[in-house]
Amino acid sequence: MGATPQRDVRVDRLRGVLVVLMVAGNFGIGVQFVPAFLKHTPDVGLTVADLVAPCFVFAIGINFGPSFARRRRKSTTAAYRHLLLRYLSLLGIGAIITAGGTVVAAEPTDWGVLQALGMAGLICLIFIRLGTAARFAVGLLLLAAYQYMVDAFALQTVLSSIQGGFLGSLSWGALLVLSTAVADVWRKGLVPYGVLCAALAALAVASTLVAPVSKNRVSLSYVLISLAVSAVALLLVDIGSRTVPRNPGVFCWWGENALALYLLHLLLLALVVLPGIPGWYADAPAWLALLELAIILAILTGVAWWLHRRTIRIGL
Repeated sequence: MGATPQRDVRVDRLRGVLVVLMVAGNFGIGVQFVPAFLKHTPDVGLTVADLVAPCFVFAIGINFGPSFARRRRKSTTAAYRHLLLRYLSLLGIGAIITAGGTVVAAEPTDWGVLQALGMAGLICLIFIRLGTAARFAVGLLLLAAYQYMVDAFALQTVLSSIQGGFLGSLSWGALLVLSTAVADVWRKGLVPYGVLCAALAALAVASTLVAPVSKNRVSLSYVLISLAVSAVALLLVDIGSRTVPRNPGVFCWWGENALALYLLHLLLLALVVLPGIPGWYADAPAWLALLELAIILAILTGVAWWLHRRTIRIGL
């Protein structure tokens, strides 16, 4: 058995922060007192909540290339097989969750976050062996093609589903491809990476002239803004990690088992939502809703700590 790859606390910290935000955001979506600017926009617009999912896709992209390259050193076929099964598994798990949500909540759902991640991974796998510049070009071309389809004929199809549905996967895949290229530059040092962050910010601003910013549409401008924000977030985490001890902390605990904690939070959230008692969740007073969220976060943190102490990593 080969040695376990050395974990990068910077990546774990970023991933951990994002999972915590996803848990808090998913809880707050259905609570009345939570202000609109902390929830997803219905169509055109951008809130903090809209940025969490694409930032998580970016976090996946950071290690996508190195993970593939590490496995490819042993066997190219095995490397493709491993990642293919990983992202097909995400599609399958997502399908089970959305089917269960449809039955239990009586709200038909054909797509979800995990399906979007699964399809994005499959798309990225096609291009991962290309060079950095080529992946930047492919990502931008995929985005442009997707935006053209949305503008020409696919808007209602995209808006009728969650996360853009199957067609929206093309945009999520473009984001993941671009994220792997950004990660390549990050590994070259802070100076070239800082220049790239500035370029991405300028591109993001310019993209708002081409397409409206919309998470539901997974629009070109939404993806490029999310990419720029994610890149800057990684820069800040990197700088911060250079000034504080590199020992794992609470966000690292979360980041080490991000998928497992995300799935567990769905079960805990169901205990709050499914009773269907308005005063227990949707119409809960602020103190009760905050208490429920605090308990969920405490349970998940305890699980994350336990897994960390026993060096257990649950993943696909």
